[in-house]
Amino acid sequence: MQLSPIPLEPDTSNPLYQTENCQALISIYDEYYPKAGYQPPWTGYFIIRDNTVVGSCGFTKAPENGRTEIALWTFPEYEGQGIAGFACGELIRIAHEADPTVVLTAKTAPEENASVHLLQKNGFNRHGTVEDEEIGEAWLWEKS
Repeated sequence: MQLSPIPLEPDTSNPLYQTENCQALISIYDEYYPKAGYQPPWTGYFIIRDNTVVGSCGFTKAPENGRTEIALWTFPEYEGQGIAGFACGELIRIAHEADPTVVLTAKTAPEENASVHLLQKNGFNRHGTVEDEEIGEAWLWEKS
């Protein structure tokens, strides 16, 4: 598996990007980058396995006050195959290579679920509850 940065203007005719989920992802980033900014390595990434995009991950934006949030999305047909665990580990590596002092955060639904277990396995600790635009009430996770 590997991560490949999602560029500002991906070639949407690339056969790698032709699935419905991948096209939806590209549309999301077409709207997201102008709002959040595009500052490599603090961008989104395609998760690629066997020459197929199987999900995405990334940083919600460049660090502010020494902190940045990560997000992960495994396409439904590939869930439960270790893809999110791989991606989480790679985001941690990328962040710490770019800035060893950065604190990574993540948000999950406020319940025990696969995302919670994934974050715990990767050294994140729960730091209370926050409001999230998409989730509503969410658990906040941090990793130094």
